[in-house]
Amino acid sequence: MFEFILEIDRVLYEFINGRLNNLFLDWLMPVATNAYTWIPLYLGLVIFLVFKYRKKFFIPLIGLLITFAASDYISASIVKPMVNRTRPCIEETVSSRVVGVECRNSFSFPSSHATNHFGIAFFLLFIYGFRKRVVFSFWIPWAILVSYSRIYVGVHYPLDILGGAFLGVVIAWLVSKPINYYLLDFKNK
Repeated sequence: MFEFILEIDRVLYEFINGRLNNLFLDWLMPVATNAYTWIPLYLGLVIFLVFKYRKKFFIPLIGLLITFAASDYISASIVKPMVNRTRPCIEETVSSRVVGVECRNSFSFPSSHATNHFGIAFFLLFIYGFRKRVVFSFWIPWAILVSYSRIYVGVHYPLDILGGAFLGVVIAWLVSKPINYYLLDFKNK
């Protein structure tokens, strides 16, 4: 059964990476996956937190930093070495094209990009609630775009993305619990 799932994962990867390509996505996906692209977005998020919470902005900011740090550390330093999955761009049995990024010789599962971005998006969702349109209209689609870009550029399988997204959501939920408590405590004072 597990071999069947991995085969579907490989076929889906080859479809996304090899058949869904076009000139526009060949330009867009390396931009979306590049960390320098994210700097203005996350700077804007910090500015938003300052304006929304004034002197208490450090509470959700600390939560975001903990979410990011935990997501990155757990995915890259704990889970990846345990699973030990080879990246598709290195795997000899996989038809792969690498678009605008370097294929590093590191492990693939889970995608740290997916873990980090879904962690941040869902931390915001858990803090602001399901009614906030900005989370659904920007941060979750942003996490999906960055995660999809990792398959498109050739460095992750779809299961790497799903595993990273799941891990990021769990970490965000765990971190958001005490942060929500403190935010509610400040609102009640």
